[in-house]
Amino acid sequence: MDIIFKIIAVGLMTCLATIIIKPIRSDFSIIIAIAGGLIILFMIINYLTDVLDAFKNIINISGLNSNLYKLLLKIIGVGYLIEFTAGICIDTGNQSLGDKVLLGGKIIIMVMALPIVTSILEIIMELLPS
Repeated sequence: MDIIFKIIAVGLMTCLATIIIKPIRSDFSIIIAIAGGLIILFMIINYLTDVLDAFKNIINISGLNSNLYKLLLKIIGVGYLIEFTAGICIDTGNQSLGDKVLLGGKIIIMVMALPIVTSILEIIMELLPS
């Protein structure tokens, strides 16, 4: 649980550093913001491996097609990457570009999710009486 406090500390220190540096060197404030985000990502890598292990257990227990779980993990990954990228765009003053990155990510996620929706519909159709 102490990891959350470390993440909060890094986030707050990064914000303060960017606020202090921005009037002096705005280009460095962007680098500081990106570095702070990357530090936080490296701090949570162990937790991501725990999530992947949990998904492997779910795949083994459920007996469902593992490709659906892989696709779900890819969708989650795309979501996080798009959010991170849009945040960087917004932090650099490009709100419009950040919004377009988010829109593009949402469309890609929707397209990636179509096989999952199709599989769910097939399962439902099998369960319904003929």
